[in-house]
Amino acid sequence: MVMDVVPVALGARSYEVRIGPGLLQRAGAEIAPLLRRKRVAVVTDETVAAHHLAALEAALAAEGIAMTSLALPPGEGTKGWPEFARTVEWLLDQKVERRDVVVAFGGGVIGDLVGFAAAVLRRGVRFVQIPTTLLSQVDSSVGGKTGINTPQGKNLVGAFHQPALVLADTLVLESLPARDFLAGYGEVVKYGLLGDAAFFDWLEVNGPDLARDAVKRQYAVRRSVEMKAEIVARDETEEGDRALLNLGHTFCHALEKATGFGDRLLHGEGVAIGCALAFELSQRLGLCSQEAPSRVRAHLRAMGMKVDLADIPGDLPDAAALLALMGQDKKVVDGQLRFILARGIGAAFVAADVPSDKVLALLDDAMRGR
Repeated sequence: MVMDVVPVALGARSYEVRIGPGLLQRAGAEIAPLLRRKRVAVVTDETVAAHHLAALEAALAAEGIAMTSLALPPGEGTKGWPEFARTVEWLLDQKVERRDVVVAFGGGVIGDLVGFAAAVLRRGVRFVQIPTTLLSQVDSSVGGKTGINTPQGKNLVGAFHQPALVLADTLVLESLPARDFLAGYGEVVKYGLLGDAAFFDWLEVNGPDLARDAVKRQYAVRRSVEMKAEIVARDETEEGDRALLNLGHTFCHALEKATGFGDRLLHGEGVAIGCALAFELSQRLGLCSQEAPSRVRAHLRAMGMKVDLADIPGDLPDAAALLALMGQDKKVVDGQLRFILARGIGAAFVAADVPSDKVLALLDDAMRGR
């Protein structure tokens, strides 16, 4: 298969997202042109390190690039102050200079945390994203949003810091557990729902094949990245259109906080549930037909994904408490929640005037379904 190259056009901060099988084995050659001196500091997690770090080290060594590495614990719990501080201190210990390159080698947690560390280290060093999950390849590695979670909520501390390069090796996705691959699919389907009805049509037919069909998988990653790159190029710091990428996320982030940012609910699973709720809310507000939320739920169910609050194991707070958690979301403006709603599949928009009683009623009904 031919490598796909998607440019992210941001003037002096422009970069490429390179997508295809075998990119990990070519990582040294891909990264070498960025380097002033032939050394990189790699931050990964223990799971990715066990599977893929030796291959990355060999690829770098083939180009004469020395590598030091730090492996953090896997999981969303890593994306907080303790491991962030550990990462920054380690990078300083490695004597990383402003002209050097840090490599974020892992899923969304590693990409977000390491990108933020690179943003603040010496007031900003360059970094390369090598995303190893479907979710990070189609979403979190592109666009420069970096950050960590705090007790108050998800991604509330961070910075916009664009990578210098993204290398998405679609072959690496074959080592993912089925649950992690499906969670990443929550972000893929989001792109069809927010702005490309034809892509959603394609996913309804081809979604079940992505885990085993390399050609279809690469197309899904490329199309997702193309859509994100177009939106980021128009609105880098989320003043307008970029908020569309948060379809499902206001519900998702509240649910993640309620479940302790743990394995009970993976981020992509929360996005899928959030998208279903956003379309249901849109229908209740008279913005779209009943067919739209039904079709969304049917496709997510056909993929074997979480769709309802009932699909989340364990106890959840009541509807009022979930609504209160949404109030801490980054999308609150002047105390008002902004929701991404839809007039139909592929037709999302930002709504700043959603009545809280309508959201509460939706959550109440969803809780009763548990």
